[in-house]
Amino acid sequence: MQSRFRSDRRLTVRMTVTLFLLGLLYVAFAAALIVLLKSWVLVVVIAAGALAAQYWFSDRIAMYAMHGRVVEPEEYPELHAVVDRLCAMADMPKPVVAVSGLGMPNAFATGRNPDHAVICVTTGLLRRLEPAELEGVLAHELSHVAHKDVAVITVASFLGVLAGLIVRFAFYSELFGGRGRKDQNTLVVFGVVMGVSAAVYALSFLLIRALSRYRELAADRSAALLTGRPSALASALTKVTGDIARIPTEDLRTAQAFNAFYFTPALGAGPSLGKLFSTHPSLEQRLEQLGRISAELGEAAVPGKTG
Repeated sequence: MQSRFRSDRRLTVRMTVTLFLLGLLYVAFAAALIVLLKSWVLVVVIAAGALAAQYWFSDRIAMYAMHGRVVEPEEYPELHAVVDRLCAMADMPKPVVAVSGLGMPNAFATGRNPDHAVICVTTGLLRRLEPAELEGVLAHELSHVAHKDVAVITVASFLGVLAGLIVRFAFYSELFGGRGRKDQNTLVVFGVVMGVSAAVYALSFLLIRALSRYRELAADRSAALLTGRPSALASALTKVTGDIARIPTEDLRTAQAFNAFYFTPALGAGPSLGKLFSTHPSLEQRLEQLGRISAELGEAAVPGKTG
């Protein structure tokens, strides 16, 4: 069923191209492992099992990692009311609603499709935002679900995760410390596996980052058009980004692994790395887009914009 969130052809094209390129990379990666490890059954079974686990259980993994729990309407009536209203406006199934006890103000959506989705907000976000701002954030997350880019990011992330795990395994493997000709041959094989895995990880990392940045702009745009209040979303962005900047870095390290799923990143890529490694567009870029939408809708100026 098509939701009333405005479709984004450019996002669809980007998701298709990203999955196609990652698919080619995945086939080449699996072929290289089969040649090097001489066991196609082992490679196929492990890869298929890991992919299936990430696809089917990604929502549970994310919820566990971020200490989220499913909440009923009786516990958070206002939160459920906003989600109900937005789902009715967008004509889409209501996702499972969850709350994380983290003080970091943020939100994320996960799940393999609109019928099996979870939208989670932190208590830190609920404490800081006004009702209209919260509505903007939730509309942003629901847009990810409606556009199915949550599932695409989940699947796309799999190859990088697998390659990263193989790099770690190869690095820490005791086989590197063996003696004799057989052990030297094993060392060469695992050295090549580690090199191929590192290259695959780097390429998938860059592809996913590029898609992630665009999908955040697409979600901002869709949320602003659905609610008709881009200024409220801009206000939430400004407020949340400023509050996260004041949280000690060490308190954000655990959350950083899930940056691609967040409303705003827990930790940025840093000026030295630039936007190439960032999971999100800059705050300025997001506010500029919302400012244009606000002008198109005839709304008042977006908070945080000048000039």
